[in-house]
Amino acid sequence: MLPATDLRAGMVIREGGELYRVVAAEYHAGGGKMQGVVHAKLRNLRTANFTERRYRPDDRVEEVLVERRPMEFLYENGESCTFMDPETFEQVSVPNQSLGSFLKFLTPNQRLDVAFLDAEPVEVIYPPTVVLRVESTAEPIRGQQDSNVYKSATLENGLEVLVPQFIKPGDLVRVDVETGRYTERVREES
Repeated sequence: MLPATDLRAGMVIREGGELYRVVAAEYHAGGGKMQGVVHAKLRNLRTANFTERRYRPDDRVEEVLVERRPMEFLYENGESCTFMDPETFEQVSVPNQSLGSFLKFLTPNQRLDVAFLDAEPVEVIYPPTVVLRVESTAEPIRGQQDSNVYKSATLENGLEVLVPQFIKPGDLVRVDVETGRYTERVREES
């Protein structure tokens, strides 16, 4: 058990029988007779839902140590996703519900870290952004190269995002996983 003031982003804690990953934690000092408070944003590992909690500085939380292993995504069968350890070829299934919004960003043979607790997979640790190819979008309008004017584009995974006018079909773009928004164009290496 550790004090709530020691919460840090990335930790896994157990609360009420559920496992949560700490997304953000901030300590706000109190003034006068008011004591401080810790604001924590947590993501449930089973349901992928977010919640916010407040802790007093003297509250104790249970940290859970998970083992991270690199795994390769194989396929999705409607209810779960199957990952394989590239060294031992051991396969594990992770329920789609626990992947949340990241499910639409998975591509075959993609390598990701999977967190295990007592030899059971509890979470897929995904990157903050992914690079995807633009399948279709309107051609750029000449003279309309402003970066604050956006158009719709369909990506290789079927996701539709708003992109700047200079993006054309075949370009690689970086997309924020949490929000599903375009962040930048990625240059292809030759």
